[in-house]
Amino acid sequence: MKDKLFLIDANVLINAHNLYYPLGRVPEFWDWVLHNANNNTLKIPSEILDEIQGGEADQHAVWAHNKSNKKCLTLNEQFNINHLTKVINEGYAPDLNEIELETIGKDPFLISYAMADIKNRIVVTNEVSKPSKRRQNRKVPDVCDHFNIKWCNVYELLRELDFTTSWKAHI
Repeated sequence: MKDKLFLIDANVLINAHNLYYPLGRVPEFWDWVLHNANNNTLKIPSEILDEIQGGEADQHAVWAHNKSNKKCLTLNEQFNINHLTKVINEGYAPDLNEIELETIGKDPFLISYAMADIKNRIVVTNEVSKPSKRRQNRKVPDVCDHFNIKWCNVYELLRELDFTTSWKAHI
């Protein structure tokens, strides 16, 4: 278990705040995320963290970009250009145009960081597999499957790392 590293997609934190664990209502979730980030159990690549945007009213964005939180959450490594190129060319398409690349966004970075240690890294995303999608419309789970990279959704992460609102009592 301690060798596993969960790499979090931006949609996990965005959806958590907007849909089921608002920062002001379930602060235990957000503390739990930081606790696991401090223990190097989960991290967010800087390119993915940059996708969490908003103004002062967007509590999750303010939280994610708080100086100490950001330092704790950020995966501290450089992306591998060869992995990134492979993800784009083989996972999506080798001839994507600028508009298609913009549609994909930063997802190839997330997958390429997982590619650096396929045995121990797991991508966490709220995207749903849609194997029939092609090119820029491919979903993160399907690109991960193409490269035999493990992935899960947020609920599987919560089970795997045993999140409860009373998680602090167990440490």
